[in-house]
Amino acid sequence: MQYNDKHVLITGGNDGIGKQTTLGLARMGYSVTIACRNQEKGQQAMAEIQAATGNERIDLLSLDLADLQDVRRAAATFTERGKPLDVLINNAGIVVTELQKTVQGYELQFGVNHLGHFLLTSLLMDALQAAPAPRVVNVSSHVHYSGGLDFENLRGEKAGYHGLKAYAQSKLANVLFTREFAQRYPGIACNAVHPGAVRTRFANKSGGWYSLGWTILSPLLISQEKGARTSLYVAADPGAAGVSGQYFYARNKTRYPSRIAQNPELAKQLWAWSEAAVNK
Repeated sequence: MQYNDKHVLITGGNDGIGKQTTLGLARMGYSVTIACRNQEKGQQAMAEIQAATGNERIDLLSLDLADLQDVRRAAATFTERGKPLDVLINNAGIVVTELQKTVQGYELQFGVNHLGHFLLTSLLMDALQAAPAPRVVNVSSHVHYSGGLDFENLRGEKAGYHGLKAYAQSKLANVLFTREFAQRYPGIACNAVHPGAVRTRFANKSGGWYSLGWTILSPLLISQEKGARTSLYVAADPGAAGVSGQYFYARNKTRYPSRIAQNPELAKQLWAWSEAAVNK
């Protein structure tokens, strides 16, 4: 194994697209920290990745994105190592069919998919800025094209919860966060990616009709390896160096995100709201 001197932190790197992304980075010789909630599954994934790649520089960080206090603890644990962070991949995500909430009372999908990652990224800024050419990768989805943003319903205050609508909202937030981050921090390349419709157990974990539909569609979906290609390109390929504020899909292709995702005032509003929500 030929190592390089770059370090990556990836959330949800123990399963699905995240695991395939970690495998790809490990094969390139990166040092990778897998941040995940289930440490047993994390240990298993770490061992499998080390065995498959010969890269021993894979480690774990306990992280529960549904608890902002735990996000703070995890970020502090990582920064105590005193090493630069070359790449942060905000990969972990969740989809649910019924209203659930984070520890701090936010709608679960918005809380995990956006707010937890917003805080984690904020807390790792010193480590990112210490790297010579840092990158941030936010895993979003084409589902964001159907998303809106309702600041009056981010705790699930309104009746008639719709899981897919809430999921689309969280994925829209990923893109808005990406675009505002790129404006605020031009020294850090920050991009959003759409991995594609990937054959994982992602929606099966939600149960109900989502799980059944996902199972039926599964044969039509792309492999997890193909799903990781876009994240790997944006995180590590020289062709993506210096590119920021873009929305990538199909590995190295870019396209305009939704019209609402291109609204700079909405991006600023979400940023301010998120800072207040995490008590930054």
